[in-house]
Amino acid sequence: MQSLSLLSVSVVIVLAVSYSDAFTRNDFPKDFLFGAATSAYQWEGAVDEDGRTPSVWDTFSHSDNKKGDGNIACDGYHKYQEDVKLMAEMGLEAFRFSISWTRLIPNGRGPVNPKGLKFYKNLIKELRSHGIEPHVTLYHYDLPQALEDEYGGWINRKIIEDFTSFADVCFREFGEDVKLWTTINEANIFAIGAYSEGFLPPGHCSTNTFVNCSTGNSSTEPYIAGHNLLLAHASASKLYRLKYKSKQRGSIGFSIYAYGLSPYTNSTDDEIAFQRAKDFLFGWMLKPLVYGEYPDVMKKTLGSRLPVFSEEETEQVKGSSDFFGIIHYMTVYVTNSKPSPSLPPSNREFFTDMGVDTIFIGNSSFFGWDAIPWGFEGVLEYLKQSYNNPPLYILENGLPMEHDSALQDTPRVEYIQAYIGAMLNAIKNGSDTRGYFVWSMIDLYELLAEYKNSFGLYYVNFSDPGLKRSPKLSASWYSGFLKGTVDVASQDITQSQSNFSGSSSL
Repeated sequence: MQSLSLLSVSVVIVLAVSYSDAFTRNDFPKDFLFGAATSAYQWEGAVDEDGRTPSVWDTFSHSDNKKGDGNIACDGYHKYQEDVKLMAEMGLEAFRFSISWTRLIPNGRGPVNPKGLKFYKNLIKELRSHGIEPHVTLYHYDLPQALEDEYGGWINRKIIEDFTSFADVCFREFGEDVKLWTTINEANIFAIGAYSEGFLPPGHCSTNTFVNCSTGNSSTEPYIAGHNLLLAHASASKLYRLKYKSKQRGSIGFSIYAYGLSPYTNSTDDEIAFQRAKDFLFGWMLKPLVYGEYPDVMKKTLGSRLPVFSEEETEQVKGSSDFFGIIHYMTVYVTNSKPSPSLPPSNREFFTDMGVDTIFIGNSSFFGWDAIPWGFEGVLEYLKQSYNNPPLYILENGLPMEHDSALQDTPRVEYIQAYIGAMLNAIKNGSDTRGYFVWSMIDLYELLAEYKNSFGLYYVNFSDPGLKRSPKLSASWYSGFLKGTVDVASQDITQSQSNFSGSSSL
């Protein structure tokens, strides 16, 4: 462990706000959780230490055209105590992290790795000792490579049993101290990115203009993987409810990536495209979980390419989620795409099936990210109206900026503040939203941007052998908001002074 010292940063926050009445932390329910998030491969490092074996993410990050990996990342495996201390100083109420399947069960099934088990027990104990609620994700893109090699991972129904056994170990070993579980991270985008477009691990697709995949079938695999994700979630949820819930009294949920969506024009075609996009992007996963079946438009469009639930599976999937995790960053316009009647089913992929073109909007350095969260409230309202107002946790929300930009990350502060304000508006209008997690707690190895862009409240100097952490303006603002020393005022310009101390390794 590196020595610690206090780094005092004085900041002046100047923000434009025009989306909400004034608000403070006290305007949210007492049991509402504000936190920040990471994932195992992006934070832990130590990929070949203490018994951990490769995941598909290791393999993917070491493949052609990749310029970074999570071999060291932020070294959270060794520096978790330092990072929990930063969280406590910031006033975080919760921390979302994932469990590395191959650190806990190196072969994907079978014996538990004692050193991996000890690490997660120590991390959870450290969080609890500082009054921080752990929110655990079981699967965040890091399938054991051994299971991918053996039977193809998520495109084979064998994954359901292996995932359930992995979940069983986690519930048994950590469930006394973990009350919030998410089975699958952003399942819809995972199925699309990993099995239709090839930009997420394990990188399956039908080779196209942009991606050259070594294996895959974009016309069928995303729907097979999505089906197995739902069945694996439902199986783990059933196990938890039968074996653990009465004693541990936790909740188990499922997460999706939720774009804000809006029709590009008021034409009938674009309105139809808007409804179709909601069915493909939201309903694909949520309708089975709430109503027990896939959307009609998907059944009609995909035909035999869309798997079918048996009656028993329908009953198991329906109602299997105590809450939904929502991952939201941006809003897009949608417009009806020109049909391709000559395109055979074998050459189709998710977005041609959806039949919608997306137009990104935004005023940040990343297209689509915008500090005016008009689409976010729409997402929460849509979920309230269309899916029986389920309990929601916003599991990721944040703004990417160039990694080596200044610590004065004012655009990120404006973004977070605006989205929290929009979320409060939705809660006042009846949304059952129960928590909000900034992505990310510290700068991480990012899946697409690697180390070029980052989301962290804390800056990590990846060139420093000690991986020094330094608080950004956003850490100061979030801390002030959580501790009640920063009020968000309703006038157009608010200026506040904040003094923030954050530990940093030297």
